[in-house]
Amino acid sequence: MTTCLWTGRLHVDAPETISSPTLARGLSRRAFLKWAAVTASSLALPASAAAEMIDALDDRRRLPVIWLSFQECTGCSESLTRAEAPTLERLLFVFISLEYHHLLQAAAGTRAEAARDEAREREKGGYLLVVEGSIPTALGGACATTAGKSHLDQLREFAADAAAVIAVGGCATDGGLPAAAPNPTGAMGVGALMEAGLVATRPLVNLPGCPPLPVVLSGTLAHYLAFGRFPDSDEAGRPRAFYGGTVHERCSRYHFYQQGLFARRFDDEGARQGWCLYELGCRGPVTRNACASHKWNGGVSFPIQAGHPCIGCSESGFWDRDGFYRPLEAIALERADASGRGEALYQGNCVYCHPVDPAQFGLAPEELVERLRSSGIRAHRRFSFTDGELQDLEAYLSDRAATPP
Repeated sequence: MTTCLWTGRLHVDAPETISSPTLARGLSRRAFLKWAAVTASSLALPASAAAEMIDALDDRRRLPVIWLSFQECTGCSESLTRAEAPTLERLLFVFISLEYHHLLQAAAGTRAEAARDEAREREKGGYLLVVEGSIPTALGGACATTAGKSHLDQLREFAADAAAVIAVGGCATDGGLPAAAPNPTGAMGVGALMEAGLVATRPLVNLPGCPPLPVVLSGTLAHYLAFGRFPDSDEAGRPRAFYGGTVHERCSRYHFYQQGLFARRFDDEGARQGWCLYELGCRGPVTRNACASHKWNGGVSFPIQAGHPCIGCSESGFWDRDGFYRPLEAIALERADASGRGEALYQGNCVYCHPVDPAQFGLAPEELVERLRSSGIRAHRRFSFTDGELQDLEAYLSDRAATPP
């Protein structure tokens, strides 16, 4: 019998659990409680969840993880090495059992592949499969192979025996850069392959970004380990805790937008003063991610804070979306019809306070436009739309209301 360091409970000696390597490495109860609190907070869980995590992890086995890398730049793995809640070291040596990862493992060649295949058989139906990179489907998958086996075939084999799958980064979630037009390799994301019946359907969570934030990776792993399921996700399979709001909503430059202060060149006075980067093509208003909240390098900074507009890397197909340095309003104005002009008005004026998709309003388009006409809402009094612009805006809102989600 042994006593758990964190709960004080007696339990029968068993195969190595999370508590046993933690005790062996001398991690204090205070350190473990702090980790649970930080992780629960990053996942937007209630305070009681920290205690639940501690209780759940007491006797749980380390989570077996097989990490497969396909068409990618290794940026997502690099992001994992910057994890802080929990740290990479704690993830690898305490919480998970990383059975295969071609960047972090010591073995190589046939030894590495043998260890991977042995882990797959040993943990069949119980391991978590992490996929980094897109999967080429053109030419029968011949565009990318490992040890003579196509990446598509590898994914088929390992997804079939996995308990669940995490698609890490834009390439794994929707094809990313390899899938940019004209997509010569037929690159696809994991979810699309499951929907097409090309890969076994398993519980899937998508963590888009190029790369995703370290806390998104480590936090999702920690949640699955503690609760046996992925965090609450949106319609795109993204954890709401990290992708529930836009970058713009929590941006450190948001107050400059409210004041109407914009940088219009990278070297003008506005840029030097740290003004809003909307006029330089910032995609923050239409990009769902937690960059502005959790930031990078231990909370030091994120691209907008460092002076570069958001390029929307966590949104599907961002590589092919009209270039990175053109304002959203200017792009929408290029559309000749009234709906396109209305979209430009919405993107340039409304999206900062209201949903990116106006279909989420729940009000009829004509009612929304009438509210603008009446100036009954104080925040709307700063707008001076013409009758023609209001008609264009109503056309756009009507199109969105009629478009199926």
